[in-house]
Amino acid sequence: MQCSDRFHPAIEDFRSSFYRDRDRIIHSSSFRRLEYKTQVFINYVGDYFRTRLTHSLEVAQISRTIATELSLSEPLAEAIALSHDLGHTPFGHVGGDELDRLIKERFSPNGFEHNFQSFRVVTKLEKRYKDFDGLNLTFATLEGILKHSYPYKKHFLSQWYDEIFDLSKHPSLEAMVVDKADEIAYISADIDDGIKYELIGFEDIASNELVAQVMEEAKREGYEEGSKLFRYRFTSLLIAKLVTSLIASSTNPVPGKVLCKTIPASEPLPIRYDSFISREIKKLKKILFDKLYRHPQIMRKMHAGKKCIGGLFEAFVQEPRLMAEEFFKRCENERAYRVAADFIAGMSDRYAMKLYRELYGYKI
Repeated sequence: MQCSDRFHPAIEDFRSSFYRDRDRIIHSSSFRRLEYKTQVFINYVGDYFRTRLTHSLEVAQISRTIATELSLSEPLAEAIALSHDLGHTPFGHVGGDELDRLIKERFSPNGFEHNFQSFRVVTKLEKRYKDFDGLNLTFATLEGILKHSYPYKKHFLSQWYDEIFDLSKHPSLEAMVVDKADEIAYISADIDDGIKYELIGFEDIASNELVAQVMEEAKREGYEEGSKLFRYRFTSLLIAKLVTSLIASSTNPVPGKVLCKTIPASEPLPIRYDSFISREIKKLKKILFDKLYRHPQIMRKMHAGKKCIGGLFEAFVQEPRLMAEEFFKRCENERAYRVAADFIAGMSDRYAMKLYRELYGYKI
């Protein structure tokens, strides 16, 4: 199997295989709905906050830069980056966690996992062709979506997935790049958003050595702490520092001019930061979890989103006719809870809230 192969034949044109993947993803309904899906801050709270769409674009931009510098496939990295969050539910991780809990408690140990849901979106739920479901993406792009998080072998993945994608191996180097670019994008963006809306301040994160170094660099350039420009410059310098570390530390182990190279999962990841950055990133994540993600204002909005997801799921399982017709018809051959999860996962935040109000008669 070649990494540029597809499950179904495709008519070739002037684009390469991975550029065609990228274009199919961008023109999909699921990609457009990311505009109104929560990243960390619920979309309607403010216009400045990142959404799943802007986050995906930032991940793609960072991925292209790193892939180019490491002589990897830029369009493959971009395609994986643009599609990596297609399976996220409304209200960010809390929505997926609630679906996972509800399914496991009442119906199946398989639960709900957003990376696998992204795979379902591009192979089953998107409808673009009369002869088959999905977007008919290349195997390399599909593998990058399926293996976005380690471990790759999950109890709900049948032998079929192992035979096709070899779950004993890491994904392509391009997919590893996307995983790191995802981390760089959300850490820098969450700090920027959190400080912008005064949920945290630089004093909350300055104890981190990486943050302290970046702040000092911004000050040396003449930016005054507390100003809007200081926050902008800090975000830019932080991204640059992480990307530079990743490129420098990953250069030697990565062979030049490779395409879709995979290695056994037992081997260390060749796409990595230097030891200082890796250590400080872990510490910074802990600070952000304690100071930002657990902030009362964030927790209140997430609690409301969790209630919305639970109410919709309960209603659709009890009465599948409440779902859109194409989903209701699927219940003739599929279990209602699985169809309900697909329907809910595809919603935007605002559509989920609108439907919740219609069903229950009050706002969350």
